[in-house]
Amino acid sequence: MDENYREYVGNLHAHSVYSDGTATHAEIATAAAQARLNFIIVTDHNVWVKGPENYYGTVLVLVGEELHNVRRQPQASHLLAYGADQELAPYTFTSAQTLLNTLRARGGFGYLAHPVEKASRLLPGLEAIPWADWPLEGMTGLEIWNYMSEFKGLLWGWPAALWYTFFPHTGIRGPYRATLKLWDELLAKGMRLSAVGGADAHGAVYRLGGLKRTVFPYDYLFRCVNTHILTREPLVGEFATDKALVYEALRSGRTWVGYDLPRPTRGFRFIIRSGANQATVGETLRRQGAVQVQVTLPASGEVLLLHNGKPVYRAARVTELDYTTVQPGVYRVEVYRRAWGHRVGWIFSSPIYVE
Repeated sequence: MDENYREYVGNLHAHSVYSDGTATHAEIATAAAQARLNFIIVTDHNVWVKGPENYYGTVLVLVGEELHNVRRQPQASHLLAYGADQELAPYTFTSAQTLLNTLRARGGFGYLAHPVEKASRLLPGLEAIPWADWPLEGMTGLEIWNYMSEFKGLLWGWPAALWYTFFPHTGIRGPYRATLKLWDELLAKGMRLSAVGGADAHGAVYRLGGLKRTVFPYDYLFRCVNTHILTREPLVGEFATDKALVYEALRSGRTWVGYDLPRPTRGFRFIIRSGANQATVGETLRRQGAVQVQVTLPASGEVLLLHNGKPVYRAARVTELDYTTVQPGVYRVEVYRRAWGHRVGWIFSSPIYVE
C-alpha cells in the first residue's frame, strides 16, 4: 500500500431538515464531531442543497442526494449520488440506468442504497425499499450495511419494537447475508463494486404505543456503522482540496465498512503483495509469482478471507492474518467480534482484484 495513504472515517447517508431529517447541516456536523468523524455527506431525498458544504470546525460536510422515483409504488431502487454538485431529481422519472448515466455524465458516481431490505408491518412507512432495477451498469458500489434499515428489519412485533427501541445494539448483527451474496454475485460477473456503510440518520422521533422517544440521535448513529476511506494525501483543512480527496477515495473504492460502536475499526489494513507489486482495498494487483495476503486488525477478531465469494481462510482471536496463494481473482475480508453476548459483524472490506 502506498505509504502516503491516510485513513479517515465518515458517514455517507444522513438526512437534514431539507427532506425528512430533523437537523440542519451545522447541527449534523456538530453530531459528527461528537462522534469523532472526519467527514459527513448529507443525502437528502431528491434535493441537492446548494450552500452548506464547508468545514464546520474539524468536520468536512459534503452534500450528495438520495435519488428515487417518488411516483413509484411501492418504493424501490434508491441511489446515493455523490459528486455531481447539481440537482438530479428530475431524472428520477427516467429509468434507473438513465439516472445513473446522467449522474456519471455530470461528474458524479453512485452507490445503491440498502439494496436488500426487510419490512416491518408495525407502522406505516416501514415497508421494504430494496433495489429492484436490474440489470444496471456503471454503479461504483453498494451500501452493504445500513443501520436504520437493519433496525427496521428487527421490528417483527411490538415486544421486539419496545426492546430494540431501548437496546438496539442487542439486535444489530451486520450486513444481511443476502446483501453480501448479491455483492459476490455481481463481482463474479466482472463488476468492480466497492462497499460503503451508513447510518441513514434522520433524528426522528418514534412513537410506539404511548412511548415517544428520539431513538437514534445523529451522534449515536455516527458512532455505529461508518465508512473508512484511504486518501492519496492527508486532508489539510482546505475545503476544495479535501473534498476532491474524499471523493477520489470513494470513487476508487478504497473503503471498508466498520461497526465502530463495539470497538473502533481505525487501523484496519488489507494488503496483497506479489513481488514488487502491492495493492490495497479497491485496487488491482498484477501477479509476479506467488501472492501474499496480509490483514492487520486494531484489536483481535475472527477474520474471514473470501476469494471469488468463497471462504478460503478463517482465523479466530487474531490481530493479523498472513495467507499465501497463487490464485487470481477477487479477494475481500470480513471480520467479526463478540459484543454484548453475541457475534457481530465488525469490518467488511472492499475487494482487491488480483490479475
